Amino acid sequence: MSYGLQAVIAGEELLRAGARDVPGAKVASLRQGLSLMPITDEVFDAVTDGSTERALGFWRLPGGFEELLARWSAAGPVAYVEADYFGGVGRQRAAVWAGGALVLGPLDVPAKKRFSRTVSPISQALRRLGARRSLGEDEFDAVGLDRHRANEHWIASGSR
Repeated sequence: MSYGLQAVIAGEELLRAGARDVPGAKVASLRQGLSLMPITDEVFDAVTDGSTERALGFWRLPGGFEELLARWSAAGPVAYVEADYFGGVGRQRAAVWAGGALVLGPLDVPAKKRFSRTVSPISQALRRLGARRSLGEDEFDAVGLDRHRANEHWIASGSR
């Protein structure tokens, strides 16, 4: 089974306010007061500055988008996360902006079969956003990122 995610995650109000100015943006609610905005082709095209450089080593972060994320982070922490898995092998990358600056990462985990999910890049980013885990789960599961396995499923579940 595969899992793919390229999204911005932040507090519900902050992300909904920022997404209002992004054509095609959809915001889906997570648990613990967080929300995510999947990076669709339409969102990518709306926020890119046209550069083809892989910003901060991400494979789907639109060129120049990190500047907008930094501006949004003046109102609270904002994370950009990517995950791509198939058959238990894959990769994750995450970064967090707060107060207008990059404050965590970018963090990554190269393709491998097993790693500690509590120290995964996405769990670390979620922790920086205030997510808390319970015994037997990590922040990824605690906020509900395990509910859907692809960006298009988050879009179908989300609202504007």
